[in-house]
Parts: sequence; C-alpha cells; structure tokens
Amino acid sequence: MISLISSNSFSISVKDIFFDKTGSKASTTTNETVGKNNILSLKLLANSLETRLNGAASMLEFAGNLSEMRSMPNATLLNATLEGLHGIPSYSDLQKRMIAQKVISYYPEIAGISFIMPNGDTYFMEPYSLQSNQTKNNLAFRDYFMGAISSNQTYLGDIITSTSSGLKRAIIAVPVFSNDDDNNGVLSGVLVGSIDLGLLSKETQSFNLPQEQRIVYVDSKGIKIADSDKRFSINNSESFSNLNSFQYALAGKFGSTVEEVSHETMLISYYPMDAIQNRWIILLMQPVVDVI
Repeated sequence: MISLISSNSFSISVKDIFFDKTGSKASTTTNETVGKNNILSLKLLANSLETRLNGAASMLEFAGNLSEMRSMPNATLLNATLEGLHGIPSYSDLQKRMIAQKVISYYPEIAGISFIMPNGDTYFMEPYSLQSNQTKNNLAFRDYFMGAISSNQTYLGDIITSTSSGLKRAIIAVPVFSNDDDNNGVLSGVLVGSIDLGLLSKETQSFNLPQEQRIVYVDSKGIKIADSDKRFSINNSESFSNLNSFQYALAGKFGSTVEEVSHETMLISYYPMDAIQNRWIILLMQPVVDVI
C-alpha cells in the first residue's frame, strides 16, 4: 500500500524554514529576500500536499481496480432501497464496503468513500453513518462526478460542502469499469474519496507562525481550503480570487508581490500546486511593514 509522508516530520522541516528564514524583523531584511525565502517554504508545502493527494488517488485507483470493486453493482436492490436508505443496506455488497473501510483505515486524510452509479445514484457510502445522513440520493450534478465520467480518468474536484457531513471536502473521483464477462470494460460506477481538509488546517496551524504571518491554501476558484490563522479559519466564505497573486499562481507562476488585503499593504508570496488534473494555490501573506 502507498503511504503518506509523516505529518510530524513534515511539520518540523517546514517550521525550521519559516522561523530561520522569515521570522526575523531585522531592518536589513528586504521584501526581495523574504520573498525568495517564502517561495522555498511554499514549494515544500506544495510538494508535500501534491504527494499526499496523488497518494490518495493511487490508493483509490488500486481499490477501484480490485475484482470485488469491479463486479457489477446490484442495481435491482438499489432501486428498492435508494429512497429509504440513500443506497443499499449496510449488510449488502460487503466486499465493496470492506475494501472502502480498509482504505479509510490506511489513509486518515480520506474521511469517507462512496460508490456512485453511472447515472449518479449513490450505491453506498462508508462509514455507513455518512449514507444515513445523506440529503441527496443523486450526485450527478457534482463536478467531480462529471469530470470522472467525461474523461474516464481520476478527477480532483473543487472544494464542496458535503451533503452527508456538512463539512468542506475535496473530492477525488475514480471511474470503475466492470470485469464481468457480459459487461467487461463497461463503466460500472465511480469510486469517490472525500478528503478531510480539517487535518490540513490543523497541520498548518501547528507551524505557530508569528501572528502577522498567514498561510492559506485555495482552490482554482479562490475558495479557501486551509488557513494557518485560527481567527480566520472559521470564515468559510472568504475568497482570494480577486488577488493578483492568486491570478499569477493560477497561470502557473510563482513569486512575490505587494498588494492590498483588507486595507493593509501585504507582501504576498504565491506558489501553484498541481495535483491530478487540478491546480490549487498556496499564499503566504505578511504586512510589508514587518519586512522593511
């Protein structure tokens, strides 16, 4: 099984970079010097998250290629139970459910796994509590489902609010193709992994940056994924799409620039992070007055 980078060792190495390079407020420090050091830190953050997202995708692809997962779902049973149970019963198609349970146990970042039928109906969710709390039985409207179906490839969706947990999640969707004799190679469904973004925020907040510094992860639409500042982390509506730094990174560039954020002049370092087919952005912001 593919394993993740240790969160503890990762956090220590990033802390060393931030506090050795950007923590000083000495008058000799310049925007250019701080910006360069910030880029090194952001590159480390980007590489680590890319590795973990790609690892989670590989795990889901491995699970989706197992013969038990590729066997045709019980559509007749689903039609009888979808409205009442939001999927099949907890004791049905246990081989698929057990595979999902094992993946979740191996990968703490994956908070839940769903199997979605080709028409968008939910076949099952694990843990089963997610299925019980589901408010929508058909997920064909989700970008991750449409992306996986149209491309026949693994797809990383933009940030959503889960209809089963109510929490912000990033979703990795993997198309699954049947291995049955009568339906070999036919799309049997989409295996979906829900990524717990709360773990990323907790990890980022563990860096204990100086209060005036802030790191945010945002998706391709400028929606916040994670925030190092606990004061802002609960503001889920905050968007960064209007920043020049965001637009530069979205175009694949990295660097530093000075611009206004909430009526304060900030030095913002930016770095793009390419994971699967999507692009996320990491921003490091600090007041200009602290680095001149």
